[in-house]
Amino acid sequence: MLPLFYTPTIEPHHEAFVLDEAESKHAVRVLRLGMEAEVGLVDGRGTRYRAQIADPHPKRTVLKIVEARRVVPRPYYVHIAIAPTKNIERLEWFLEKATEVGVDEVTPIICEHSERKEVKLDRLNKIVVAAMKQSLKAELPKLNEPVKYAQFLAQAHEGVLAIAHCAPGEKRYLADVVGPGGRSVVLIGPEGDFSESEIELAQAAGFLPATLGDTRLRTETAAVAACVEIAFINR
Repeated sequence: MLPLFYTPTIEPHHEAFVLDEAESKHAVRVLRLGMEAEVGLVDGRGTRYRAQIADPHPKRTVLKIVEARRVVPRPYYVHIAIAPTKNIERLEWFLEKATEVGVDEVTPIICEHSERKEVKLDRLNKIVVAAMKQSLKAELPKLNEPVKYAQFLAQAHEGVLAIAHCAPGEKRYLADVVGPGGRSVVLIGPEGDFSESEIELAQAAGFLPATLGDTRLRTETAAVAACVEIAFINR
């Protein structure tokens, strides 16, 4: 398997490309790649590249592009809106696993019961990039800035809308709500779940009540379970 590098500024028409300093150092100092070594590149927009090292410089490694291949996109689009967990490592775990399983967009939402009100995206984006490379995917999930719950509901959303919550009431399994193909937006609440008023507000905005089963799940587990269930029905 070729060493894989994330190169978001590369374009399919490029015949050569220069790795940035961080990736150059990793290639030359850590992986000890030399002249004519083959590497893989991914732009995060759906294209994979095969390249050959033309100048293994630790600050600006020059690559010769050998091949550019567009990867067929998944037949569905899933957007997870998740309340950030009190322990940020759990949110990081979700982003890693969701990227591996398949997620297209993630928005942190600040809810009434949220114990974490702020999220720094720099580290989270690095985790998403690493997970994309590890799982050999070509598309980088979009990680949005945190937004208040009501503001998120007020935004225009396409596709099937669902809210997964633990409150009593009639609910259908998420797979039955979302169905195969198309676009979907799934709301996942904080450790204390959505409040009653938040559930009502979501349903008034067109979000359908959904369940992930009878077991009470942690926030990050529920979000991963939603990604897995949607991936399963689109297999």
